[in-house]
Amino acid sequence: MTLIEELKKIAALTRYRIIEMSHRGKAPHLGSSLSCVDLIVAAYFHFLRICPKNPCDPNRDRFFLSKGHAVSTLYAILAEKGFFPLDLLKTFNHNASALPEHPTPHCVPGIEVATGSLGHGLSLGIGHALAALIQQKNYRTMVLMSDGECNEGSVWEAALFAPVHKLENLIAVIDFNKWQATGKSEEIMQLSPLQDKWTAFGWQTYEVNGHCFEDILSVFAKSENPSGKPTAIIAHTIKGKGVSFMENDNNWHYRIPNEEELSLAKKELLS
Repeated sequence: MTLIEELKKIAALTRYRIIEMSHRGKAPHLGSSLSCVDLIVAAYFHFLRICPKNPCDPNRDRFFLSKGHAVSTLYAILAEKGFFPLDLLKTFNHNASALPEHPTPHCVPGIEVATGSLGHGLSLGIGHALAALIQQKNYRTMVLMSDGECNEGSVWEAALFAPVHKLENLIAVIDFNKWQATGKSEEIMQLSPLQDKWTAFGWQTYEVNGHCFEDILSVFAKSENPSGKPTAIIAHTIKGKGVSFMENDNNWHYRIPNEEELSLAKKELLS
């Protein structure tokens, strides 16, 4: 099996687990969780240097899921990677579970910080990236944000700060699925041209198909080129990706799948 085939297999299984978690835990934000699967799979199964057996290694790469409402994706991938038992996913969003609907610091191994209050993740990532330079450590920091999150002024304050400090060890990935809670992103705020905005702020910037593993791995590799600049990756994705009746339907920002829908999704993803 090639690397790309392996990543696709992991992504399909992850998508089913996310839908199952939403069904079991009665948790929303399913469409947002499905759009970023391929990006996080590529990060954890090929790019990031984080060992499940030593998740607090001071030299580990850092990953911050700033769009914390999509944490079911991160939980599923951490479990598949071996950070904690897969059976724990069955408790997602249950009372007293170690897997809350929005993550808390170190609720399970591999979760770095509390996220979900949008607009804060990039600043947190900058803090860690700057600390690495000050301490002369070589770990990298990746922050995954939503396109709706880019409405926040705090994102752009952080975006102005990072280039001044030449944080070439920082990668910001924008899950550009074109939707946010109340409608289409472009109808709520003028995001476009998003790549030009990040470039103008002093970032090394790329656009990529966020569901093509070849493209994702290629752009991750480019981020390692010494440039003296932080890297911004605009990843074009589809909300609800992977399940035909969920794709590009913003109702799945809030809806919980029933038994029939869970069964249909399983057929599409795992048959």
